[in-house]
Amino acid sequence: MTIFNKIDRFAKTLGDIIPEAVLSISARVSVFMIFWLSAQTKIGGDAIFGQKWMFWNVSQTTLLLFEYDYALPLIPADIAAYLASITEFLISILILVGFMTRASALIFIIMTLIIEIFVYPEAWATHLLWLVPLLYILKQGAGVFSVDSLLKKT
Repeated sequence: MTIFNKIDRFAKTLGDIIPEAVLSISARVSVFMIFWLSAQTKIGGDAIFGQKWMFWNVSQTTLLLFEYDYALPLIPADIAAYLASITEFLISILILVGFMTRASALIFIIMTLIIEIFVYPEAWATHLLWLVPLLYILKQGAGVFSVDSLLKKT
């Protein structure tokens, strides 16, 4: 047996002992953090527990970024700014708690592709890192520790 076979067998053994629930929660938390932190930079208002909760209060800076830097085709800048901010805020929460998780992951996949194609095409490596947990969530669902799982049981 070669050293590569031994390493492969050891890695597979480690992979086999990781519960699926750990992978599901990890994927959901990582996606939540990516988009939640992005939403936090877009919205204004007072912070409660260190976080901004007024998702409808899109900052002037965000509106200017969407008008001059992001410049999405077909969508007016102010509408795009509100859509992106509110979507990142609300869908992040849905992903975190595992409610409507596959649909939420699909929304973020579409959003990521739009960002990659129209806004930051040179950031494909970063966007691939976003897409991997999103694709996992889309394929596997939220996992056992989620609202989706609780609703299936009832």
